[in-house]
Amino acid sequence: MLRTLIGKAWRITPTVIRARMIRLVHDRFTASAVVVIFNELGEVLLLDHLLRPASGWGLPGGFINRGESPEKAIRREIHEEITIDLDELKLRRVRTFRRHLEIVFSARALGEPVIASREILGFEWFKPAEMPQGVSLDHRRLAQEVLADEI
Repeated sequence: MLRTLIGKAWRITPTVIRARMIRLVHDRFTASAVVVIFNELGEVLLLDHLLRPASGWGLPGGFINRGESPEKAIRREIHEEITIDLDELKLRRVRTFRRHLEIVFSARALGEPVIASREILGFEWFKPAEMPQGVSLDHRRLAQEVLADEI
């Protein structure tokens, strides 16, 4: 009976108030998108990012803005940082890390990158086995999995 009463009360509560109540009781989190960009030579694009821990080298990506779809976010981030467009964008997986959600994509590059952001120090195409030291094991594995599936 109590459950039924709570259900009825919830349904008649205005949406704005329900949303605020949900935000109060649920943890907040961040969301980002990362993409394994490959070319016809079986190489993966890595960016040397100013703000990335360790070596700076890693897969391209960035945070998803409020109200933005993950697909739109990754296309925006890539265009803002290195001006290329993405073809054959595919969702690969969704992962969680504590209070962070990461959406992993793969895509084929359309054109060659041009650095367009001060956050990016450089870029290079690498065979998965030849990635520089400091690239996380996680990014290496993602690249290997995508290339094994795509090529």
